[in-house]
Amino acid sequence: MVTWRAAALLGVGVSTLWLWPDPWMGLAGVIIAVALLCLLDRWSTPNPTTMKLERSGDRICRLGEQATTELAVTNPHSTACRVEIRDAWVPSAQAMPLSHRLVIEGERTEKLVTTLRPTRRGDREAVRVTVRCYGFLGLTFRQAGQAKADRMTPPWKLRVLPRFESRRHLPEKLAKLRTLDGVTTIRGRGQGSEFDTLREYVVGDDVRSIDWRGTARRNDVVVRTWRPERSRRVVCVLDTGRTSAVRVGDEPRLDAAIDAALLLAAVAEHAGDQVDLIAADERVRAAVTRVAGRGLLPRLVNALAPLQPSLTETDFELVTSEILRRERKRSLVVLFTALEPGALGEGLLPVLPRLAAKHRVLIAAVHDPVLNGLADTPITDATSVYRKVAGLRARAERDRVVAALSRHGVRVLDAPASTFASEVTDAYLALKAAGQL
Repeated sequence: MVTWRAAALLGVGVSTLWLWPDPWMGLAGVIIAVALLCLLDRWSTPNPTTMKLERSGDRICRLGEQATTELAVTNPHSTACRVEIRDAWVPSAQAMPLSHRLVIEGERTEKLVTTLRPTRRGDREAVRVTVRCYGFLGLTFRQAGQAKADRMTPPWKLRVLPRFESRRHLPEKLAKLRTLDGVTTIRGRGQGSEFDTLREYVVGDDVRSIDWRGTARRNDVVVRTWRPERSRRVVCVLDTGRTSAVRVGDEPRLDAAIDAALLLAAVAEHAGDQVDLIAADERVRAAVTRVAGRGLLPRLVNALAPLQPSLTETDFELVTSEILRRERKRSLVVLFTALEPGALGEGLLPVLPRLAAKHRVLIAAVHDPVLNGLADTPITDATSVYRKVAGLRARAERDRVVAALSRHGVRVLDAPASTFASEVTDAYLALKAAGQL
């Protein structure tokens, strides 16, 4: 292939035709001269497929952060080579710069740095490295074809983890947890439902906590102390069906659910509870089972990173069966879904009694601010009337769904995205303090 330099050289030659006695002979001479120079330049151009490519750099980064990769290009020839290399990634990786131009000396290796600023979580892959070699005159170039470029491209995948913005609430939630455990003395000992120790009675203790057998043995009044339940099971269930693809604010509903599930899992892990996670729609997309202990959060983050909404209806029969199959003991099941009458009324309500009879169920939904905006629309014209009625009807249908779920002993949490993760964890701590896990 020829470059713009060949056309420029031809234009310069054409501009001198007035010096020739015969302009047509002059034109033919210019064309032949430029063609010979192009052939010579083409002959001197190295074959781009002989270049050796290797890649290194970051494999994991968090959404909103920056990652870098290095592409090592080795020139196996003894002479220098002028190249242009385009390191192409998927568009959501936001790779910069788009191309690199450099001269690689003979039998030398140059490293090209590409900066990535992903805009979506999940696996962002390198698509293709295209190498273009120029001749020493710069009139022509040789470029690897698509199939050869694919074979030359070193595979690389960058996993973009969720933002986990709710981790800013973690110190506050852990402080509440320490209060429940009785470590932080605010109103005396911590409350709970598991027996801890016996201690002497002091003025102000609840007389119902007096242990009469212990009092008889010690010949002194002693009371029982309690602590919050430990080694309980918490199951986070993410609905990845079509309702999870709805954008609430600036992010999909699924991303808000992931953020809340991570905060809940982090607090439950510190509380000594066992956390499981299931993501499903018409099939199980991800499942993480972990006994209590450190190292849970990295596993959850890694498993949830590639999770994407599916434009299918969620099979709550499958979800319920999967929970009952995995969880034999009574557990707290936190179902992250949407309060949509169609999906829950036809899918979840028929199977909810089976689930609520075996486990304590908390349904957590991200509130869509658009509904409040519609319901609070001031009436100024006919269009505003229709908007207000639509908002009020949607709100009424949501309230009916909440009432139907509550009749089965299910707790429903409907919160805006800004406080959703915090309120879900607060609900877990409240159940733990009351001994209802």
